[in-house]
Amino acid sequence: MAKKVDDALTREDFDAGPSSYDEVEPNLYLGNLTAATDLDWLKQTQISHILTVDSCPLPRKIQDSLPHIKLKYMQMTDMPREDLLTSFEDSNQFIQSALDSGGKVLVHCYFGVSRSATIVIAFVMKKYNFPFDKAFEAVKAKRRFVGPNPGFQAQLKLYEDMGFTIDCSNIQFKIYRLQIAADKVRKVKILPQNYVDLVKPDPALLSTHPEPTVYRCKKCRRILANASNILPHRPKEKQIWRHVSCKRDKVPKQIRALEKPAEPSAKKEEKEEANTEPCNKTHFVEPLAWMPDILNKCEGKLHCPKCNSKLGSFSWVSGCQCPCGSKVAPAFYFVPSKVDWSNAVQNVQSTV
Repeated sequence: MAKKVDDALTREDFDAGPSSYDEVEPNLYLGNLTAATDLDWLKQTQISHILTVDSCPLPRKIQDSLPHIKLKYMQMTDMPREDLLTSFEDSNQFIQSALDSGGKVLVHCYFGVSRSATIVIAFVMKKYNFPFDKAFEAVKAKRRFVGPNPGFQAQLKLYEDMGFTIDCSNIQFKIYRLQIAADKVRKVKILPQNYVDLVKPDPALLSTHPEPTVYRCKKCRRILANASNILPHRPKEKQIWRHVSCKRDKVPKQIRALEKPAEPSAKKEEKEEANTEPCNKTHFVEPLAWMPDILNKCEGKLHCPKCNSKLGSFSWVSGCQCPCGSKVAPAFYFVPSKVDWSNAVQNVQSTV
């Protein structure tokens, strides 16, 4: 990528601009690719750790020339639907470990504007319990042209909503991960191995702690889903994870909050929307282990694994339009007339 001449790297093969970096926190720097390949600056500043958030790792010559530097590479593109959120815990730990050891850490992407800025903002949010807006302004005060893309901003807002951690029980996080997985399924036509954890265990199997509230097949009474597997939705709600370049009526509330302050009428509309009761015209659920076709098909029908009665359908790509007007994608759903709700688990033996 770059050539070494007299122990210095030239920049003929990339155009990330001149070396650009800013100290956001004591010993924590945010910069671009040029700074990360500037051997003189790295030596002078005594950088001990480099976190690369880019589509390509640093040239091998960096490690060869400065073997004492600890490198970490996170392969990410600057696309709104790239998943940085699930990497926040890992990146926070790397940065904090570097600082705790008395080192100096550089976090960079190509321009030091979007991807690496997102990682640093997440770190500041976690460290100081700052909401997204406050952390964003704090980092921007140190590096004036930081600007995470809209998708990354939405992920940071969700990170705030989850209390600066990864809460796998959070409904919005479940929807977020399903939609990221759906992007992968759309490309490769099967569910990638690293998303298999999205498929939840069969609730009908023996369990030491069965949930008291379940959904059963109306015909044979076989348990199909626990209450915790339900993904609630509200009438006319758009649950497709989109960035702000979309039409406003297709932008979820997480991202709308990042736009300019709402007018009084808009606030009233959001208040009315918040008071709307969840819809029960369609039961959307998480993918479940008894749904065999969901791993290698983009869409299909859902049948009871015991009596083979048709229960509903699934679609990773197109999703489902509920009669209430809500659009959910991807969608795994039961038709309400095909299932019964039960508030007590019966005839389930517990194992010790």
